[in-house]
Amino acid sequence: MAARMEVTLHESRMSMEDYKKLQTLFFVSPGVFRSLSRSEFIRLACSTVGHGSKEEYGLLFDRVAVSQGHHGLFPDSDSVKEEGRMNWDGLCSFLQQDLFEKLNHSRVKRVPYWKPPRTLTCPHRDPVQKVLYLPSWGQYMTVSKRGSVGLRDRRDMSLLSTQRLPNCTVRPKDLWVTDVVLLQNVHKIAVSFTSKEVCFYDILSKENFSCQYKIQGLRFTPWCLDYWSNAAKPDQAILTIGDIGGQVSVLHFTSVQMYLFERRSLWTDSDSAVIVQWDDVLKGKHHCCHIVQHQAHKPAWVRKVLYLDSLEAFVSCSTEPQSSIVIGWKAKDSMRLQVTSLFTKRGVWDIDYHHELKMIATAGLDHQVLLWNSHVTAKPVYILNGHVAPVTAVCFLQKKKQLLSYSRDKVLCLWDVSSQLCIHRLDGVFPATQDDTRTLLLLIEERQLLLLTFNSVLVLLESTKEEMRLGSHEHPVTCVLYNSLFRHVISSDTGSSVICWLADTGQKVKQIHRCHGNADISTMALDGTQTRLFTAGSDGEVKVWDFNGHCLHRMNVALGKAAAISQMLLLRTSLLVMGWERMLTVFRRHSFSKFHVDPSEWKGGVHHRAEVLCAAFQPPQTLVTGSRDGEIIVWNNNTEKALRKLQLPAKHEEFKQTKHSLDTISTLAFLQGRTSAQIAKGGADLVSCGSSSLVRLWNTVHGRLLGHFMAHEAQLGSVAMNVSPCGKLLVTADRVGTIKTWNIEYYCLESNEEVVSEPPQLLRSFRPHHDGVTHLHTSFHGNHLLLLSASSDRRVALSYLPGDIIGFFGQEEQWSIMRSACVHPEQDPCNDVINHLVKRRRPPSPRGEMNLKDFAVLSKTKSLQFSARNPQGLELETVTLAQQSNELEEKLQKLKESMRREKCERGQPGTFYRKSEQSASISSSALTQGAKKNQKQSSAGKLKIRVLKDEPVTAPPHLPLCDTCCCPPTTRQSTTTGSVCGPRDVRSHQQRFIGNYGEKTRAEITKKEHYKVIKKDFANSLLGGEFDEEESARSFQEALNDWRNRRCDGAAEPVTIWTQTVSGTATQADFPPEGGHKGGNSNIAVEVAFPESSRTYLDRLLLMKYRR
Repeated sequence: MAARMEVTLHESRMSMEDYKKLQTLFFVSPGVFRSLSRSEFIRLACSTVGHGSKEEYGLLFDRVAVSQGHHGLFPDSDSVKEEGRMNWDGLCSFLQQDLFEKLNHSRVKRVPYWKPPRTLTCPHRDPVQKVLYLPSWGQYMTVSKRGSVGLRDRRDMSLLSTQRLPNCTVRPKDLWVTDVVLLQNVHKIAVSFTSKEVCFYDILSKENFSCQYKIQGLRFTPWCLDYWSNAAKPDQAILTIGDIGGQVSVLHFTSVQMYLFERRSLWTDSDSAVIVQWDDVLKGKHHCCHIVQHQAHKPAWVRKVLYLDSLEAFVSCSTEPQSSIVIGWKAKDSMRLQVTSLFTKRGVWDIDYHHELKMIATAGLDHQVLLWNSHVTAKPVYILNGHVAPVTAVCFLQKKKQLLSYSRDKVLCLWDVSSQLCIHRLDGVFPATQDDTRTLLLLIEERQLLLLTFNSVLVLLESTKEEMRLGSHEHPVTCVLYNSLFRHVISSDTGSSVICWLADTGQKVKQIHRCHGNADISTMALDGTQTRLFTAGSDGEVKVWDFNGHCLHRMNVALGKAAAISQMLLLRTSLLVMGWERMLTVFRRHSFSKFHVDPSEWKGGVHHRAEVLCAAFQPPQTLVTGSRDGEIIVWNNNTEKALRKLQLPAKHEEFKQTKHSLDTISTLAFLQGRTSAQIAKGGADLVSCGSSSLVRLWNTVHGRLLGHFMAHEAQLGSVAMNVSPCGKLLVTADRVGTIKTWNIEYYCLESNEEVVSEPPQLLRSFRPHHDGVTHLHTSFHGNHLLLLSASSDRRVALSYLPGDIIGFFGQEEQWSIMRSACVHPEQDPCNDVINHLVKRRRPPSPRGEMNLKDFAVLSKTKSLQFSARNPQGLELETVTLAQQSNELEEKLQKLKESMRREKCERGQPGTFYRKSEQSASISSSALTQGAKKNQKQSSAGKLKIRVLKDEPVTAPPHLPLCDTCCCPPTTRQSTTTGSVCGPRDVRSHQQRFIGNYGEKTRAEITKKEHYKVIKKDFANSLLGGEFDEEESARSFQEALNDWRNRRCDGAAEPVTIWTQTVSGTATQADFPPEGGHKGGNSNIAVEVAFPESSRTYLDRLLLMKYRR
């Protein structure tokens, strides 16, 4: 048991006295210490300490040696064990750092757990311009571009009513709403139109919204609105307007409870609305309202405006870099606004403000989210990197001090403001839209609900009730790996932390904090020796670490810019990095001599039309890459040239202009268990998955699609995927935490004209996580096939395949995985997993007996799937198979009983058996050939069983003993033809001769002489254990020389051959010669005449065989 425990567990069992004993190993004299090699340390530690195994001390030495030494990136496989010595100082440093990591416990942090997104379709086709929540009604209001208003219930978001906003100024087809704002204290909404007017509608009447006021005559088209009311003074309110001319106008109302504008005349329109001219308000003709303005954004459009009541200031943004953010405030005793402008690289799309933190968040076109201090505006306080596309919307969670940001590539990020880290990332669940689609966010923090708009579609994200779940990480986990050298599990998170766990117990071993600063870690990889860890961050850097937490190399992949690195592929002499551009970034082996490593040129150039997201490698030189637009390209890795593109079959209707035709390729994997012959015949060797839960299987040699199936629901978005090391199991996971295990051992193994659309056999479906699974990894741990899954719920789960959950890393209760010391070369754990569900339902067969129910017969054309789709057909097929199995068992039992009786009778004296070609004899060679034939047929998909017929096995009549051998001339002539006879011909001739001879001389022998001859014949035979090989060879040589001499003399006399029956399977009968010698000699003289030109090499072999 101790041999299976990790180093950390052994350290916990060691006392202070044990460490003092270890110190004596290094002690030479006072103040002088020595260093020990690996073998010396293991030998001395085991004998001195008194407990602990050699494996434990060897693992301790390896960890200390790796933490002290710095090997190259591409060392030999055994370099870690061969190199390095350990001293007392190095051991102490390692133990202190390991203790520090243990004391640094994880703390529980609240993150949202989103339910599966709901898609709500609006009755109108034009885009939604605004979504409002009406707290007094408990309803949601949507306003479209053409003025359609929809009211939805707050409980189930069902559509209650629809109507159109009345506006007689323009025709309905020319109506264009730009923004809507709620005046909650007066039960009105303000709507801005492209007709350069702002209308105020009364919403107290749900059946018909009446227009009460119209502000006309604006200089520019109003584009955005904001409203604030004073809770202490209900009559005071502020309406802020931003237009496309770069102007910000602020309307101060002083008597909103009575009226917004004074009725100075009887001017009304057909909508019975009071017409208010903009110039009249500017000139101060309305005493209840006055305006202040500034044009700091000119000539850019004002994208959004906000009024900050705590600062009594107005914040606005635009896409102009020089005036990205403008803060305006009203000075004392002045009617003009003073402004200050903030600069960004490419402008700002959206802004939001946190009232408690006094912080402004901006959504930049430069892919960055900036946090500004409203009092210190010289530069941003924090820069949040993580998006790879322009950020179009930001929204603060006021109570949690968190920030939501949404980018144009449909990625939603949740940031922790205090640590400036992305704690949650959601992508792949939003509908496909054009790049210029305007997306709006509406957050109802009290209800934990988020609404997003995509043209005329609403996406509802609702989080579950927050539960204090103990997670493996503080932040969502992004990647998980298995290190077979140290038997550790390595996981990373969006908080830029890397944690090492014991696979045997789930205990934390080490944690590296802030590997990439504030940037999240997107992916990881291990080198060939598994002593170096590669991490990629959203800051555009790749770092190389040892397992002591030292950074050995830094690679600036994106040249100082933020980049979403999706995968790193470590090959024998290079490192490929991808995810943010259309070409691969490569780092050569010779470049790792320096700390800062520069990328090299990829010779293949640009062939993808979108960003390359994933890649897979198949030795010796096949490389495939997948891009965001669903394109897969096959490369020659040695020459770095593109060979072919994997195309979808356009002749099939289901692939023409479908929503799956341009799926994002997120993962690629080769099927390792399939042979080159199967692939050359057209079998699948590559599997891919995309953003629509669709899994496809390809043949990279011929560039064909062989099969595809929907692994999960399409509305759940992209899936994570991994293929087992044996290539027989496929594991997929979706955005709600569900994991499925598929049996693909025989799936798309042969090429068909039609693309296979039926899914493979589903072995297990289970849900270990409460949120989306971000990464999957399968590996062998001893003789167990394990599955590692990382999720956004901050947990890393460990499971036995096909789906038995062991536990979560970091949980209080530790588990124990019983690992075998070694795995038999012929043992395949994947086959055990595939047959797990079938074998556990059947009782074990009696020992020594064969049960046909332990075997599954798989057809090449139709696979037997355990499904409930057709229970009647499945039941009928099961009954038929059971009947056939019972019949085969009865026949096999009869055959075994017959063979047993034959074996018993063969051992009795005086019993002879003559077996012909049609007898039911079973030899070892026949069984071997039959097994090979059955194996070949079963591999092709069909298994044929040959049943021997039940024929009575009778013993031949006893042959008499005779003194002389009288062979008729006809018989002698028939056995010596001029043609070359094979072994079967000679044997049949001898059997006919023996049968005739036995019938003729049967009555001439007495029973006493018969037993005497048999007893001596058995003693001299090969079955008796006596056979002289040299004597046989000498006799054959003499006969051959005699035959040659006679040939030279021109004589063609027959050759006499003495034979004895030595076959263990009784294929040739034993018989005494007629007129044998009185001493009981059982040798038989057979005369075989060879005519001229009939001696061949096969004849000589037959002579030697029957001479023996």
